[in-house]
Amino acid sequence: MRVEIWSDIACPWCYVGKARFEKALRDFPHRDEVEVVHRSFELDPGRAKDDIQPVITMLTRKYGMSAAQAEAGEDNLGAQAAAEGLDYRTRGRDHGSTFDMHRLLHLAKEHGRQEQLLDVLYRANFAEERSVFGEDERLVELAVAAGLDADAARAVLADPEAYAAEVRADEREAAQLGANGVPFFVLDRKYGVSGAQPAEVFASALTQAFGEHAPLKIVDSGATDGADGADACGPDGCAVPQR
Repeated sequence: MRVEIWSDIACPWCYVGKARFEKALRDFPHRDEVEVVHRSFELDPGRAKDDIQPVITMLTRKYGMSAAQAEAGEDNLGAQAAAEGLDYRTRGRDHGSTFDMHRLLHLAKEHGRQEQLLDVLYRANFAEERSVFGEDERLVELAVAAGLDADAARAVLADPEAYAAEVRADEREAAQLGANGVPFFVLDRKYGVSGAQPAEVFASALTQAFGEHAPLKIVDSGATDGADGADACGPDGCAVPQR
């Protein structure tokens, strides 16, 4: 079974939701049969690379809330993150374009390091003091920490078209699926779970989706003459009726 997760590194609920989903997946009896794929989604698509501002400032301007309301929201997110065992700096973080990070995540996917890079980026953005925005070398360091080659990461960052189409394709697909926010979880293209739901909700969705992901059932004629079923061709040739 495949689970696709659309998320953004700048999204705190994606950070929390990933931990909750992984908690449900750890306890899922068929977890070894679940493939998890991460998809790109930008909360601020088209944001200039040098457009960086404090999170509190961004919240007050974008959502029209007061500084006190923005700080209370960050405190609540910090508590939610802590409940999942995650570190979260409620003050002093900044906000900017995540497009280059998504491009690097597609590079990481090709090398089997997507999950590792996503975890590194989340922790750097939400728990560490040094910003993840604006400096290519900061992203190179994080890519290396996730097991990627430094020169390969630099080459992607130096070429604005590298993996750009893959990021945009993920975002178009999210829109087609009706996702207008993240995190957004799609299980076997049958079920969608929106938001950082409790682990119990993810567990229920996994169970339901996996239950419908049953092996193919073979329907035969119920023949009693020793035949296995309808005439067919296989690796050993084609069955020839005996008269």
